[in-house]
Amino acid sequence: MGTLYTINQKNNQMTSKMAAVPACVYIVDDDQLLRESLGSLLRSIGLRVELFGSVAEFLGFKRLDVSSCLVLDVRLQGISGLDFQNELVRAKETLPIVFMTGHGDIAMTVKAMKAGAVDFLAKPFRDQDLLDAVALALGKDAEQREASKAIAELRRRYQTLSAREQGVMTLAASGLMNKQIASEVCLSEITVKIHRANVMRKMDARTFAALVRMAEALSVNNGK
Repeated sequence: MGTLYTINQKNNQMTSKMAAVPACVYIVDDDQLLRESLGSLLRSIGLRVELFGSVAEFLGFKRLDVSSCLVLDVRLQGISGLDFQNELVRAKETLPIVFMTGHGDIAMTVKAMKAGAVDFLAKPFRDQDLLDAVALALGKDAEQREASKAIAELRRRYQTLSAREQGVMTLAASGLMNKQIASEVCLSEITVKIHRANVMRKMDARTFAALVRMAEALSVNNGK
């Protein structure tokens, strides 16, 4: 595993952040001694850790609704780490993965990284290498979760719009002027202005540019 690590400034910052927002690291490795050692290392900096001897065990666990990442061995009994990564990609799962292996090669590494892996650690690796990879993976998941929350909030606001207001938002975000929108929906220009003002207020858009970005995020600027 490498030498005993000394907590540096980066790890202190990571520990502080994770203490404020609980995070969990899932370790899947069929080597019991190794996964317990890794678990102890990560717990020592304040992270929650769940240990599994196989992908099947991991799938049987109800994952926590917190920032998380997966530390996954490439070669496992049953489904391999790489095959499991492919299944997660097909299922559009965004759980960041840190791979580890004692039998890696360049082709395997490239394949894993292209599929979205955060890092690929060759055993034996330094404790600090794992800590750095986990910090990166948890940070990535935290960003993804925040982005998902932001989209969910936008969708909630969008659902408060009437059907007419949704239509006006779509047309406005596509670049049409009020007069053109009025012609499209067979309304007066003043009525379109009222709908547009309601859209800005309900979507909490400070500027029209902000509304356009919201429409793009919701994929409604082109009528989808």
